[in-house]
Amino acid sequence: MVGAHFLLLPALLAAPQLSSRPAVQAPDSTLRTRVAAWRAGREAAIVREFADLLGIPNVAADSVNIRRNADAIVRMLERRGVQGRLLEAPGSPPAVYGELVSPGATRTVILYAHYDGQPVDTARWATPPWRPVLRDKSLPEGGREIPFPTEGGGARSDPEWRIYARSAGDDKASIIAILAALDALRALGVRPSVNLKFFFEGEEEAGSEHLRDMLTRHTALLAADLFLVGDGPVHQTRRPQITFGVRGVMGLQLTVYGAIRPLHSGHYGNWAPNPNVMLVRLLGSMRDDEGKILIDHFYDDVRPLTAADRAALATLPPVEDQLLGELRLGRSEGAPALLAEQLLKPAVNFSGISGGRTGSAASNVIVPEATAYLDLRLVLDQRPERVRELIENHIRRQGFFIVRADPDSTTRRSHPRILKLLWGEGYPASRTPLDLPVSRAMVAAARAALDQPIITVPAIGGSFGQYVFQEVLHVPIVGTPIANHDDNQHAENENLRIRNLWDGIELYAGLLALLGPEWRAAEKPTP
Repeated sequence: MVGAHFLLLPALLAAPQLSSRPAVQAPDSTLRTRVAAWRAGREAAIVREFADLLGIPNVAADSVNIRRNADAIVRMLERRGVQGRLLEAPGSPPAVYGELVSPGATRTVILYAHYDGQPVDTARWATPPWRPVLRDKSLPEGGREIPFPTEGGGARSDPEWRIYARSAGDDKASIIAILAALDALRALGVRPSVNLKFFFEGEEEAGSEHLRDMLTRHTALLAADLFLVGDGPVHQTRRPQITFGVRGVMGLQLTVYGAIRPLHSGHYGNWAPNPNVMLVRLLGSMRDDEGKILIDHFYDDVRPLTAADRAALATLPPVEDQLLGELRLGRSEGAPALLAEQLLKPAVNFSGISGGRTGSAASNVIVPEATAYLDLRLVLDQRPERVRELIENHIRRQGFFIVRADPDSTTRRSHPRILKLLWGEGYPASRTPLDLPVSRAMVAAARAALDQPIITVPAIGGSFGQYVFQEVLHVPIVGTPIANHDDNQHAENENLRIRNLWDGIELYAGLLALLGPEWRAAEKPTP
């Protein structure tokens, strides 16, 4: 595809046509003000476009609606003068691609977000997940449903209002912020200082199973100097942050077996092995109360923090007391270590445990089996295959015979402790060094864009297939998250605070306008 140039917006936004003269650059201290003033007159239209996109169901397994999302985003790009197209790979949801050439720019940046979302349990939502709702405050503090602003008449949105819908925060907000930033720059006569490519994925929440194949098929098309990932939340203080890495992730399900049928606990208790007891003891052998992993050699491959990492951690504002109050917690694990430091360590999380019934359905039985789902977070230099080996060795040392399918009668009689182990897909952690010229340029450009200090985070606690982009495209990756930290990501009543959308537009507009000069400055030798 031939990249589109920075073209005129449709008449709706009435932006002036840019000439071929060198890019007009607003003074750094006023760019955010000018973008905010432009946005103030178009808030209703921006929110309406956001709501329309949120109204399309987007679970990755729903191929029909996934393609509706992709087609809608292509049309959104085309309305900005970007010739969008779909990238295909066998068995994969389509990715949306676009390209925008800025005359005179010497660097190319890929802007990434994903348009698919997590599956939903509609019974847990206050309103249907794909019927966007605007509320005057967050749930469960009694947020009242209010009408969306209408265009005309200077309609404005309270920055504390929240839009509720699946993917409001994760991750369709970044798509809207990126496109609105383009609108703002064009209206202000400011040309991007870098060439732009757009890559909006449709399978991230389903594990990006086909991502490597997708990138390999389109490596030449996706060649770039920097990859910006618009995923994740801002800092818990609501201050903007630039992130330089993610943890890896693995999942596994453990099932422990007892008798072949439920047993009366009075008649067989203290005699028949209890799967719940065996499972709890096994889980307890894996980590302690402070989150330290007790599996032999688990930390052997963990890469130590660099001086740049520690310097960045030292600048982070404390949020621990705020979060303990917000989450009604009486303690945190690993204290006195700060949250950001804990997130740079590997973790073994017990995400789900099931064995028998509780509450009104409880009964006095010894159940035939008990199951747990474990969510493992990995850090630099830990490889999934090595972690798998360490965990299976640990399970065997606890006396369990590992199977990969439900055991038959012979297997049950041959082994006193049996555990079925099912591994999910996993991938390693990834990090862009903080001391690279492009890393320094990103922080400087963000600081200039928002006219305030920027929080720099070596790695966030969440996971993303960033390593695939680095291995296939060989490009540094930096995160530019915009969602509120309390957006109920992956859960019911997901939401986006309106102020976060406005901040995101201003951040992206500033980065696109200012990154090129800051990059050149960062590459100059120090006198």
